[in-house]
Amino acid sequence: MTDTPAAAPTETPEFGFTLHATDGAARRGTVTTAHGEIRTPAFMPVGTQATVKCMYPAQVRELGADVVLGNTYHLMLRPTAERVAKLGGLHRFMNWPHPILTDSGGFQVMSLAQLRKITEKGVTFRSHVDGSKHELTPERSIEIQGLLGSNIQMQLDECVSLPAPRKEMERAMELSLRWAERSKAAFFGKRGHGIFGIVQGGDDEALRLRSAAGLTGIGFHGYALGGLAVGEPQEVMLRVIAATTPALPADKPRYLMGVGTPHDILEAIARGIDMFDCVMPTRAGRHGQVFTRFGRINLKNARHADDPRPLDETSDCPAARDWSRAYLHHLVRTGEALGAMLLTWVNLAYYQSLTKGARAAIEAGRYLDWKAEVEEGWAKGDIAPL
Repeated sequence: MTDTPAAAPTETPEFGFTLHATDGAARRGTVTTAHGEIRTPAFMPVGTQATVKCMYPAQVRELGADVVLGNTYHLMLRPTAERVAKLGGLHRFMNWPHPILTDSGGFQVMSLAQLRKITEKGVTFRSHVDGSKHELTPERSIEIQGLLGSNIQMQLDECVSLPAPRKEMERAMELSLRWAERSKAAFFGKRGHGIFGIVQGGDDEALRLRSAAGLTGIGFHGYALGGLAVGEPQEVMLRVIAATTPALPADKPRYLMGVGTPHDILEAIARGIDMFDCVMPTRAGRHGQVFTRFGRINLKNARHADDPRPLDETSDCPAARDWSRAYLHHLVRTGEALGAMLLTWVNLAYYQSLTKGARAAIEAGRYLDWKAEVEEGWAKGDIAPL
């Protein structure tokens, strides 16, 4: 099958997932939405405040991204979901006519908001922007996501940092299950739009399996693994993923929230994950760090100051191929905006090249061989200094 973005549908299709190929636990599929298809495995650039930082929407699309992520917490505060709806919805507002996934706002409430209080009803908190008081319930979160018009909406959940006592992980998991039921009941299922449940349970496999069973009993269009990459070692995260994915329906997409490094993504794909999002490539780009086939490179390092060579002369990304390391180093050291723009471009292009390579390798039945080749390139490291 071809691996090119599909044309926008002329009629609104049903939301769905098609599994095209498997290689071990790795999966190649397509999520169908009202605003187009998402080829999986997929990396979703994070557009927190209705923008992928330092990138134009057309650039993000040209890199190969099928879907971007919007943040319910930030958008409910500024410019407000009601204003976005009045202006035609999030797709029109940010000039991105392709699929959008919105998170529920729960993670940001837990990590950013001030004076938060969690009850059975929901979360009350004060905005980190101006101190104003807000309440976020499962019903309000789904209402906000509906006003934004996102194609994939997420249930409201409670995420705990790891490590945590088992009793605390169990309490948050059970609350999240009750909120999942309320989120699903509040979801107004427009054609081509879906809602995902979120598996919680910390690093306890038994709790994760209870959560997965509860969510599949409710029934969602897809299932996410939340509460990972929150302080636990990578091996713990991978153990939880490997234990949980077999308990999720094979005919629904699986989304690992907030992950991660290129290595995290390749390992998670090998364990049956289809979708990813993370601020890492954009945030690293704004701080002088790039991800390449040679591994991670720090362009603040003085070794690049006199180097006329590009980051990677074989790259399809102009920012990696057409500008010298010396120039990129200069932009980073002087704090020029163009530096953040070019390095973000490099990083998002590399993440998209990884998921594109993974899709091709799964189709060819050689995912683990391809993964080993990529990791060998990282292990060799950057080209030698001049």
